[in-house]
Amino acid sequence: MNNLMEDRGAFMEWKKKRVLITGSGGFIASHLLERLVGLHASVNAFVRYNSRNDCGLIEHLPPVVKKSINIIAGDLRDYDAVYDAMKGCDTVFHLAALIAIPYSYVHPREVIETNIMGTYNVLNAARRLKVKKVVHTSTSEVYGTAVKVPISEDHPLQGQSPYSASKIGADKIAESFYCSFGLPVATIRPFNTYGPGQSARAIVPTIITQALKNNVVYLGSLTPKRDLTYVTDTVEGFIKVSESEKVIGEVINIGSGSEIAIGDLAKKVVGLLDKNIKIVLEKKRIRPKNSEVERLLADNKKAKKLLGWTPKVSLEQGLEETIKWFRDNLKSYKTDIYNV
Repeated sequence: MNNLMEDRGAFMEWKKKRVLITGSGGFIASHLLERLVGLHASVNAFVRYNSRNDCGLIEHLPPVVKKSINIIAGDLRDYDAVYDAMKGCDTVFHLAALIAIPYSYVHPREVIETNIMGTYNVLNAARRLKVKKVVHTSTSEVYGTAVKVPISEDHPLQGQSPYSASKIGADKIAESFYCSFGLPVATIRPFNTYGPGQSARAIVPTIITQALKNNVVYLGSLTPKRDLTYVTDTVEGFIKVSESEKVIGEVINIGSGSEIAIGDLAKKVVGLLDKNIKIVLEKKRIRPKNSEVERLLADNKKAKKLLGWTPKVSLEQGLEETIKWFRDNLKSYKTDIYNV
């Protein structure tokens, strides 16, 4: 009965809110968008403009969800576009970013401009519009290779790639807007999220899509360890951070608290598929030596204490659900190339 009352309370609370989600066409953001529509929030979905009118993963959402949102196309680096999209919103979920690490080696300036100046635009617009809550999205990549494990929020930040450096910059700008202007911003720091709809530049879909279509899986280094969190758990972390007053001005890790090496992850996926698959190390997929992050393992005690958040989906359950989705959508993926 208590859970039912809490759910009703959440529905009533979100029904009163208009929210902006930047990067709405992305992986986590599209799942968050669907969850918020389910909570009856009014959603402005900010997506990057393209002439194809392609809204990314929003295209995969049920028609009833797509009809319930206000899609706004623009560029995160355009302050006026961000400001206009944010007008009338109570809560902002800032997820938009260029996130591919290999791409950041090739085009670091674009990554820096988008992730740092784009974040500045979001924060400054929120300040001027007096938004009640901003949830800024960080990444576990800002920690770099673990100096100590599990990794708590006070772990040193290490810019081991242009991408991670840009996110460190964005996180610090969010911190400065809280300290300098009293902006009600909280930073959520997800570890490696996976699930249905993720692009093949990420490790889990890289393994699954190749394994479903071929008998060989090409990977980079097999030894790095990652903390994998199923997307529905990550989304609940976003919801809880947005609802809590305790985390304003804080950074919150969202991770499972468990780790697995990339090679062992590949073997686990192959085992679930029950196929005879060869795992091959491909040189072009290996990060530069000093850029590779060898170990990420979340200390999630702060999320448990302040938010009451704990992961609900086991790795096996999450992988099974993810594999099921990719079986039905494999034709949308280019398994014969290295997706950066």
